[in-house]
Amino acid sequence: MKPERPEFPAPPDAPARRAARPVITYPPEALTPPDLALYRAARATAQKTGETLVPPRQARAFHVAAGSFFRITCTEGAQVGDLNLWSAADPAERFFSGKTRALHGTHLSTGDRLWSALPYLRPMATIIADTLDWYGFDADGASVHDVIGTRCDPYTHHLMTGAPYHHCCHSNLTRALVGETGQPAAAAEPMVHDVLNVFMATGFTRDTGQYFMKASPVRPGDYLEFFAEIDLTGALSACPGGDCSATHSSDAAACFPLLVEVFAPAPGALGGWQPPAVNGYDRTHGIAGK
Repeated sequence: MKPERPEFPAPPDAPARRAARPVITYPPEALTPPDLALYRAARATAQKTGETLVPPRQARAFHVAAGSFFRITCTEGAQVGDLNLWSAADPAERFFSGKTRALHGTHLSTGDRLWSALPYLRPMATIIADTLDWYGFDADGASVHDVIGTRCDPYTHHLMTGAPYHHCCHSNLTRALVGETGQPAAAAEPMVHDVLNVFMATGFTRDTGQYFMKASPVRPGDYLEFFAEIDLTGALSACPGGDCSATHSSDAAACFPLLVEVFAPAPGALGGWQPPAVNGYDRTHGIAGK
């Protein structure tokens, strides 16, 4: 049990220390903005090339070519999803939720990008449409599409309850990768990484800073749409928490499918667009002779 706080008295200059001005760590104007006008013009002529229906409490893998679009849609009832992305050419390059959060904020929407892990650190996908962008931040400090939650997993579930549960998003994504790659679970599981929590409403409590969830505002027909900046392999889990209004990692919540659709633009619609290069840092890290 944690001790009561505070254990130590505040110093005389506590008000001054607390009054320090916050500084944005990574100013957004230092980033090259996405060309949303170009992407949206190309999307207007794009044709659907495939779809993947993700069953409740399951995950499915999908593929998107660089310069194409993919849309995640709520189909039948309020449902959140956990999204992983990898470079199709090199699965070691995968979505980096922590750096994405540092660059764009705790919750993502139109114009934000999903960045890849070090040492690659380049945009993997850009959000071009979000039908929940009206939600903003509510009175509890919650918003949607977070990059602060890690994904529900059977290890934390076992820690909290002492029982096994195999339909946590971590396990769902692992099974999807096993089916996609043919690898055994022991090889596929380490590829699963922290997610974009699509449609999930989350925040931190103001008094204790604890991560919380609440009923998702998503309704059938709502969607989140992306432009693929590089060739992607994706996997999406329809979370066993359903709309995450009450229970988590159990069979108690009402759960529904999620639909992933892929669209290819018309030839020439993107003009001279090219996938972004990997990060230009020389990787010498100040080591002599490198």
